[in-house]
Amino acid sequence: MGFDHILFILSLFLLSSDLKTVFLQCTVFTIAHSISLALAASSVIIPNSNYVEPIIAASILYTSIENIVDSKIKRWRLLIVFIFGLIHGMGFASALSEIGLPKSNFLTALVSFNIGVELGQISVLVMAWFCFAKWFANKPWYKTKLTYPLSALIACIALYWLVERL
Repeated sequence: MGFDHILFILSLFLLSSDLKTVFLQCTVFTIAHSISLALAASSVIIPNSNYVEPIIAASILYTSIENIVDSKIKRWRLLIVFIFGLIHGMGFASALSEIGLPKSNFLTALVSFNIGVELGQISVLVMAWFCFAKWFANKPWYKTKLTYPLSALIACIALYWLVERL
């Protein structure tokens, strides 16, 4: 249903509310999940959802904990986001396999799906920015009153999913 994807995007947002930084991370994430989704949808790779789904939950758990532990984005975060994007793309492939892509318009359907995902990500980020960062990001309590509690909530949900999926 995409709720795990939304929580991952929100956890990227929570560490840095700067839209340029968040959009860069999301673009890297989209490129990565587009690659693995295309490979999986083309049957070049066959992801095993028994492994993919728990790793997706672990990726959300990791980024939400990182938001609590780190005060700013580390240089290597883009690499981590890329790797997690590859895993999330395999999860998207499982969801798409249930729906099915038309063989005659495979590439168009795949690109359209990815554009839809990217537009959804941008919508979530803009809403989060408007609800939180626009008004409160410069406040001294922003991290303690918003970032930490929301990241902890996301971590709890991700931990529940991780245990459930294992």
